[in-house]
Amino acid sequence: MEEWCESMPKVELHAHLNGSIRVSTLLKLAKALNETQKDAINFSQMEHVIMKNALSLTEVFHMFDLIHNVITDHNIVTRITKEVIEDFASDNVVYLELRTTPKRNDSIGMSKRSYIDAVIEGLKSVSSVDVDFIPKTEDSKSFINDKFNGNSRKRIIVRLILSIDRRETTEAAMETVKLALEMRHFGVVGIDLSGNPKTGEWTTYLPALKFAREQGLNVTLHCGEIRNPKEIKNMLDFHPQRIGHACFFEDEHWRRMKSSKIPVEICLTSNIRTFSVASIDVHHFGDLYKANYPLVLCTDDTCVFSTSLSKEYKYAADSFGLGKWEMFEVSRNAVEHIFADNGVKNDLRKYFHSVSKNMEV
Repeated sequence: MEEWCESMPKVELHAHLNGSIRVSTLLKLAKALNETQKDAINFSQMEHVIMKNALSLTEVFHMFDLIHNVITDHNIVTRITKEVIEDFASDNVVYLELRTTPKRNDSIGMSKRSYIDAVIEGLKSVSSVDVDFIPKTEDSKSFINDKFNGNSRKRIIVRLILSIDRRETTEAAMETVKLALEMRHFGVVGIDLSGNPKTGEWTTYLPALKFAREQGLNVTLHCGEIRNPKEIKNMLDFHPQRIGHACFFEDEHWRRMKSSKIPVEICLTSNIRTFSVASIDVHHFGDLYKANYPLVLCTDDTCVFSTSLSKEYKYAADSFGLGKWEMFEVSRNAVEHIFADNGVKNDLRKYFHSVSKNMEV
């Protein structure tokens, strides 16, 4: 099953760029920063957190703060992006929606726009695999299905989701949405609301999220990461295109979500290691899968949780008694919930169909 999960094509829809940084790169950057700026970070503390197997939700956001501290210039953003794309492609992810919060750091001359420009440079700089990140015209050839000069190089379709941080103001959130609209031609397909769920109020981001939807951007929300019944209800009433996690739902929330058929981005390892779900045997993936509810298996943060998408599929298979065909179907069904255009969706459907005809289960 492990080899099967690694070899089959997969779709990743909930992956944070900085949380997916290579551990080796993070340690190198942290060590270098510690040597040049002694007061910038506590390296021994950071190394301990990086190497820890199980992080609480509070520690996870502390980890993100540490990661952000080592991003000291645009070149680092570009490097991280390049390596993350390579890592997902090596795991046979054929379609990736990568989300990131545009960062402003005046001390290093970084604006939200220049940060995203650095991400785009990372996409452009990948050379070990073929990357499609710019939306094509309707008459463009299929990137996934056509041969590339007769060779069999790995190929991956990448689209970007810009995240609104829950620490931001309404104005800052609106700035992120406007930036997403400006960058659509570089494959930005949606808006995410994320960050520490104990921070901020839903009403702060609602104007920006409404504007995003009015302008045709897809919206996904981190929803139910902590127990907050009122916010969960308000988020579900907003009817986003997808939600992430859904760990602290009450019966009323499940009814609302299911009546709207909002797809759920499931991050098993993340939920268990942050103690958002008591144990894997009671994870809501089981009930949703049995009910044939729209869901997608995702990593959340490959670095923070020491995982990969193949590992998430293996975890689901082992925990819920699913076979190879069931795992393949979970991956294939994820295509229906991507934010890219119908041309990409149709290409992926054809690709998965062609793979299924040659499957040996």
